[in-house]
Amino acid sequence: MSTMRDRSVLQHIIRYCDQIEEAEGLFGKEYEVFLSNNTYRNACCMCLLQIGELTNAFTEEFLSSHAGVPWKQIRGFRNIVAHAYGTVEPAIVWEIITDDIGKLKDYCGKILNEEA
Repeated sequence: MSTMRDRSVLQHIIRYCDQIEEAEGLFGKEYEVFLSNNTYRNACCMCLLQIGELTNAFTEEFLSSHAGVPWKQIRGFRNIVAHAYGTVEPAIVWEIITDDIGKLKDYCGKILNEEA
């Protein structure tokens, strides 16, 4: 069972996933637009950075019992965005926001619903 802290982290992650989806709604789901628009890329990268930072707040019990998500890789990507932003490949960010964010949001929501 997740602690209140874990539940709060999940809720915050979902909010950042929502913000990425909101950016997609504003700018569109076209890679060329993402590539040419600094505001779009920066907004998404900031959300990914925050999601990665939030994974540090999970309890060890939560991480071990919900190993279906690559929490360590999410945290690692946060470090890349935070410390080597100029080297982040837009294609990788695009892949994450289009392929993985929806799945992460659904997974976090499922955990919250199961433990409600």
